[in-house]
Amino acid sequence: MRALLVEDDEDLRFGVAAALRAAGLAVDEAADLPRADEALFVTAYDCAVFDRMLPSGDAAAFVEGLRRDGRAVPVLFLTARDTVADRVEGFASGGDDYLVKPFAVPELVARVHSLCRRSAVVRPPVRHVADLEIDTARRLVRRAGVLLTLTAREFAVLEALAARADQAVPRAELIESCWDEMADPRSNVLEVLVSQLRRKLGDPQLIHTVRGVGYRLAPPDGTR
Repeated sequence: MRALLVEDDEDLRFGVAAALRAAGLAVDEAADLPRADEALFVTAYDCAVFDRMLPSGDAAAFVEGLRRDGRAVPVLFLTARDTVADRVEGFASGGDDYLVKPFAVPELVARVHSLCRRSAVVRPPVRHVADLEIDTARRLVRRAGVLLTLTAREFAVLEALAARADQAVPRAELIESCWDEMADPRSNVLEVLVSQLRRKLGDPQLIHTVRGVGYRLAPPDGTR
């Protein structure tokens, strides 16, 4: 899952981005609305987090413009404005969630995960591929009933593959959705991670290489 974080306070942006990445999200950062607009134009995000009041303008008005243009990316507002009227205004402009500063970072991470799971396509909270169980809500993975320990990035890649089970997911798409804009698409970060993930999932292998395309999550014999 990939999120956009728009916050002009550099220290706060750094801390929030680090927490979201540690939770397995790919995070792009913007310090103002023009850069946010550019990022949203070129990238499909699962969620966007906006500081409500930015030097470049009120993010609520910006989001209202996004909604008029038909862009439905879920939005969480961060703000020091905590009156009922402020919250109502934020929701009326097209915001999906509202978190008042100062906030607890674990709560922010949980809210962002919840928003990222929203989609035009309903995503089941638990996915099964053969004897593999992926609980996207609780972020747990079991193989043949045995709980596996995955890193946040490993879970993100597995979740992306599970969302398109039995289909070939392009390498570039996996990198775009599971790493941020600083990742070099020419590097072998995905290949290294898939190798680690295969070892943890064990045999028979469920992650198949589709040459010239990317990877596919499917039962070894093509049956469920």
